[in-house]
Amino acid sequence: MVGGLEIRAVPFNPDGWGPPDAAAAPAVSSLPVNVPYAPFSRSDKLGRIADWTRNFNNPARPKNPADAVFDFTIDDSFPASADDDSSFRLVDGKPPPRPKFGPKWRFNQQRQLPQRRDEEVEARKREAEKERARRDRLYYLNRSNANAQRREAAVFKSSVDIQPEWNMLDQIPFSTFSKLSFAVPEPEDLLLCGGLEYYDRSFDRITPKNERRLQRFKNRNFFKVTTTDDPVIRRLANEDKATVFATDTILSTLMCAPRSVYSWDIVIQRVGNKLFFDKRDGSQLDLLSVHETSQEPLPEAKDDINSAHSLSVEAAYINQNFSQQVLIRDGKVTFDEPNPFANEGEEVASVAYRYRRWKLDNDMYLVARCEVQSVVEMNNQRSFLTLNALNEFDPKYSGVEWRQKLETQRGAVLATELKNNANKLAKWTTQALLAGADMMKLGYVSRVHPRDHFNHVILAVNGYKPRDFATQINLNTSNMWGIVKSIVDLCMKLNEGKYVFVKDPSKPQVRIYEVPADAFENDYVEEPLPEEEQAQPPTEDGDGGEATATANDVEDKEIDGQA
Repeated sequence: MVGGLEIRAVPFNPDGWGPPDAAAAPAVSSLPVNVPYAPFSRSDKLGRIADWTRNFNNPARPKNPADAVFDFTIDDSFPASADDDSSFRLVDGKPPPRPKFGPKWRFNQQRQLPQRRDEEVEARKREAEKERARRDRLYYLNRSNANAQRREAAVFKSSVDIQPEWNMLDQIPFSTFSKLSFAVPEPEDLLLCGGLEYYDRSFDRITPKNERRLQRFKNRNFFKVTTTDDPVIRRLANEDKATVFATDTILSTLMCAPRSVYSWDIVIQRVGNKLFFDKRDGSQLDLLSVHETSQEPLPEAKDDINSAHSLSVEAAYINQNFSQQVLIRDGKVTFDEPNPFANEGEEVASVAYRYRRWKLDNDMYLVARCEVQSVVEMNNQRSFLTLNALNEFDPKYSGVEWRQKLETQRGAVLATELKNNANKLAKWTTQALLAGADMMKLGYVSRVHPRDHFNHVILAVNGYKPRDFATQINLNTSNMWGIVKSIVDLCMKLNEGKYVFVKDPSKPQVRIYEVPADAFENDYVEEPLPEEEQAQPPTEDGDGGEATATANDVEDKEIDGQA
């Protein structure tokens, strides 16, 4: 027979809630033995009845005072709980092992990943392998010469020797040039001088398979005359046609200054209310830089055919001969006046000088002498052309073999040249825009052999519209004119005298120096960058030499001397 349920007496606690204290409790308690009880008050908030989420195995975890009522770890009421906890184990409570980053682990992981075998991935692998091989080849090439130190960063010298008596007035970082913008109206043609020969369209069909040998034109004279030595500009200045006078070479150097790496200098003369931008005789502005913006350093040896100065002379020589070879010599187009720098009966190169005027302000105009090298008849209209040539001297420096890539990957060749010669291509585009040329022709000229810097071949010729090409290379015309306008405004605030605008050889900034009035008027000719030795200025009582403005340019003399 099942016994009945006994209901034991519950003691009354007159002092509060819960069972009475042990002292007030009867001698024989009817409560279960060893049952823990957490006392509380009616004002306490009941947060949780049971907490199964806490982990007391982590001693570093800060304890919440509100959880103290559920902490029975120090209670001796359950003596067997410790043994149960020690024998209890999770299925897998260990953290996953950290990967060992090394070649073995990396390759093992790559085998587990799904492999993409599409053309893009394979092309990237091939390009990365070529780049790695090229860098290794250059590294061991530099290491092979024990006397030559490996150039981690190119160290250039100033294009002009800064004299102690020069006074530096200001220095302008290139970062300020990027924010400038100025819109100019369409220019006005004041005068057109010289004569042009027609462009030979057969050169547009040249490919590396039917290359043509680059000819030499030693009998034709090329002129690199500065602004103040130009008789036409002097005449226009006397007639008050403008306030600021310059040439397209000088303006393009200023407009593309943020892209330049090598040092350059421009002489500024403030005469009355007029401003003249000049270049020194034998200035590096007459030469063409090669691999100026490339990451790969050029040899520093002075007599190396691949040094910066040797390549500049070679590039100028190639550019002049190319501009005359791609012409038809049967007919010639003449203009208002003949070549202002040529003597009577002298054979001159095909070139026309356009003297154009831009309005910078209500009472400020700029006149510049701009050059075009050829003319072509298109749709019964006469179109002007500028002719320039890119030169390949050694494929191991650029990593692109022109003879293999020009036919199939001409865009890749141009992209490489834009990376290595960004400043030179930007200046050519700027000069074409200033001259109002309808087309700019770019020739690809390479050495017959990488170690032969006298003989060259024409591999291809491409044509571009200047405005489209400027957009392609991210050349902003408003920013270009903003740079010129800011420099003109700065110079117009200076006193009358002579100043030099010098690009810092190691920093992206330009400095303005005030120089004596007779500076650069004697035989003070600096060798172009980055020659280690520069000509020292003559003494004050030295004899002055005759001006060489109307003679052949510097690069022709040096090439002829080497030949």
